[in-house]
Amino acid sequence: MLVDPVFAGWVRTGQPQLPGAPEGASEGERFAAYERVVMRRTNGVFAGGRRLNLPWPRALGTPPWGARRELEFGASRLGTTYRLDVLRGEDEYGLVEAFDTLVQVVADGEPALLYIGSARLPRHVVLVLPGDGDRTLDVYDPGTGRVDHLRRDTVVQHRLRLSGWDVPWVAVRPTGLRRVEARQTAPSLGPAPA
Repeated sequence: MLVDPVFAGWVRTGQPQLPGAPEGASEGERFAAYERVVMRRTNGVFAGGRRLNLPWPRALGTPPWGARRELEFGASRLGTTYRLDVLRGEDEYGLVEAFDTLVQVVADGEPALLYIGSARLPRHVVLVLPGDGDRTLDVYDPGTGRVDHLRRDTVVQHRLRLSGWDVPWVAVRPTGLRRVEARQTAPSLGPAPA
């Protein structure tokens, strides 16, 4: 919805009727129905871009590699590349650097994901939204339906308090680079004159 106004319009109003879109009479029903479509892709044999994916049990949530492919092939601007940053086990300096990098790369307008949980397991995923240039992260928590703000100190000190989870585990974030496919726009005119 952040990068595709036509899709966002369909979620909000049901119009235009998109080919292959799931049924839903209300905005909430369309959003939930599409969320199930995404879950099938991120956890299935073929992820975003119909690329081969390591299947993942639905009961364990969304695997980071499936989420990365979903972001690269549908939830970001064409050509945006993503990477997985493992945050669990990072010391204070590593978390500061990871937080600052995340603030910087989402400021360009691309979303990211943050896997959070307990000290033992990642249990929840929040959407990191493109911010407004401040030094905080704006995160959509699907567990509450709210957008919250995360400061660097809350991440570094494991005090996230998002749907009851405090420990950052993995960031699925834009790299800041975009793949560009070269296309020939004019026929070749042959070798250049000498």
